[in-house]
Amino acid sequence: MKNTRMMGWLTLGAFLWGCGGPLEEQSVTREPETRVNEDTLAGPLPYRGINLASAEFGSAIPGTHGKDYVYPDPAYTNYTTADYYINKGMTTFRLPFRWERLQRTRNAAFDATELSRLKTTVNRLTGKGAVVILDPHNYARYNGALIGSGIPNADFADFWTRLANEFKGNTKVIFGLMNEPHSMPTEQWLAAANAAIQAIRNTGATQLILVPGNAWTGAHSWTSNWYGTPNGTVMLQIKDPRNNYAFEAHQYLDSDSSGTQSSCVSTTIGAQRMQAFTNWLRANGKKGFLGEFAGGTDSVCLSALDNILDHVDANSDVYLGWTYWAGGPWWGNYFFSLEPASGVDKPQMSALSSHL
Repeated sequence: MKNTRMMGWLTLGAFLWGCGGPLEEQSVTREPETRVNEDTLAGPLPYRGINLASAEFGSAIPGTHGKDYVYPDPAYTNYTTADYYINKGMTTFRLPFRWERLQRTRNAAFDATELSRLKTTVNRLTGKGAVVILDPHNYARYNGALIGSGIPNADFADFWTRLANEFKGNTKVIFGLMNEPHSMPTEQWLAAANAAIQAIRNTGATQLILVPGNAWTGAHSWTSNWYGTPNGTVMLQIKDPRNNYAFEAHQYLDSDSSGTQSSCVSTTIGAQRMQAFTNWLRANGKKGFLGEFAGGTDSVCLSALDNILDHVDANSDVYLGWTYWAGGPWWGNYFFSLEPASGVDKPQMSALSSHL
């Protein structure tokens, strides 16, 4: 998700949770057992779920946990809605967080407290049988400096070496290399991605890796050249020694595919914008994953959400699944939020439910 989509909703979240001071670990009452139906992970489109946002929130770096950002786990806030999503049939949670908070200094050990928050959140979700996609939500940057120019690829590889070592023993974890690289040569991102993939495999980690493209990894622009050499040309040079990777694309349904508007262009815009990416996957024998998509609450958007998932369903030979943007605490009245209000489903859930 682009930063411009996020900041307006963070102020409300910071007020709601920050006015009482920073939130640290709270006592947690015993939860009723809620688990993912493991059988659904064995079928087509095994990974169907939602982004659990909030650990990437806030512009302050590193910021204060509980004030600027919070992990979506009952250990740190009263957030238990992950169970709601599992009970709806979701199997997968994409978990955004910030590189700079986890690794305060490049090429140094992870911050122990931040790592504990991340592992607590991941372990609780995977303990319920869910799959978690680790998502450094950094746009191919560290403190604003671009990977491959201001930030050496070796530093990015070091980060992924450390992260893979922490999670290589958890088979329910997927490694998402980076959220929405943009405003860089596609070849520069390719070199960074390949360095990170090799670093992950050097640890012995065997899990699936999700590889985004340049230009906010838009499905609609995968074969376009307005941002430089197309992803569809450059990303064929991805190298994974285990050949266990998929390409992650994002696709919004508003007029410019930015996800900054609640409106949707038409009821069929999702499938239309996905088609070129889908064709590219099939022609090149690759797999894809729809990591972000969303729509507003009107009838056009609800039909458009159903349409984009119909497209993914119909092309399950090349897709592994999808995660909607977004759930998690602190969203307030954000127009894409799937968080239930007082136990009542958001309208968008009706569009997703038939695909769960």
